[in-house]
Amino acid sequence: MTIGRVTVSDGKTISALGAVRRALDIDAEGVATLVAALDGLEDRIEKAVGLLLGMEGRLIITGLGKSGHIGAKLAATFSSTGTPAYFLHPSEASHGDLGMVQPTDVILALSWSGETRELSDVLGYAKRRTVPMIAVTAREDSTLATAADVALVLPRVREACPHNLAPTTSTLLQMAMGDALAIALLEARGFTEESFHRFHPGGSLGAALKHVREIMHESDALPVIAASASVLEAIGVLSAKGHGIVGLTRDGALAGVITDGDIRRYLERNATSTMQAALHETEAGEIMTEGSVTLRPDMMAGEALSILQSKRISAAFVLSDGRPVGLVTMLRLLNRGTA
Repeated sequence: MTIGRVTVSDGKTISALGAVRRALDIDAEGVATLVAALDGLEDRIEKAVGLLLGMEGRLIITGLGKSGHIGAKLAATFSSTGTPAYFLHPSEASHGDLGMVQPTDVILALSWSGETRELSDVLGYAKRRTVPMIAVTAREDSTLATAADVALVLPRVREACPHNLAPTTSTLLQMAMGDALAIALLEARGFTEESFHRFHPGGSLGAALKHVREIMHESDALPVIAASASVLEAIGVLSAKGHGIVGLTRDGALAGVITDGDIRRYLERNATSTMQAALHETEAGEIMTEGSVTLRPDMMAGEALSILQSKRISAAFVLSDGRPVGLVTMLRLLNRGTA
């Protein structure tokens, strides 16, 4: 077998990249077809979002097989974006789990054909208990679409599978519609970065959504001296604090910064000066860089990381009313899992 080629059963070879490209092209075409069909679904989408916004209970998502896997993923997405959601396996529903579904809930049922037999008990229960139901299916005349209060009918598209059999593009469209509904609810509720932080306290996402004030160096760890201090004093603070930067203040406000690189370049320029003049008699404020990049205490850590990366700097002071109250370094952000 050569690199990039895969041998199939009849001895022929195919291009792995070519197969992947064809599958993704079909998927992209399917998503484009769904986007084009949205205008015809406008009233139904508005009704579905209205049901979910007015829901007093939880969103119960159900589906079997591949649709079930998509449903479980969507339950996690809805929950993490402010809509309490739970995945209900239709077979388990028939053996007692229907008891968790209440009239205050809304059911989101997924079935490409709309004729999944295992969903019948869920449909019957929803009718008896008047639980609102939203269907995501590809058949307008299906049992599921007919039983639902709102039927979001997806366009029937070709599967990425070369035999048009394995659920691939169809499950992609189910997930895309579910994700889009979650985002519509997120926007309607004014779900903010702070809201994300409440639901994502762990992992890199949780780290990125922490506030700068939660992770910054502060108090005695701050490398700050007066702008009137000598260059030698600035070098001492750089060495003692070990952050590669020192902030210079005038009347408590940050006036500028000096970095290790600034010191090196200053000494190179003054190689012919006496040590006394270069280090002891020169004020640090004379060689500082004004207008340095600064951060806010209420800024998200992820935003701070983006700023440091885009400016290609390793540290920045955090200011409150112009005064340095903290320092954030690239190393600090990465050690805290921000990425």
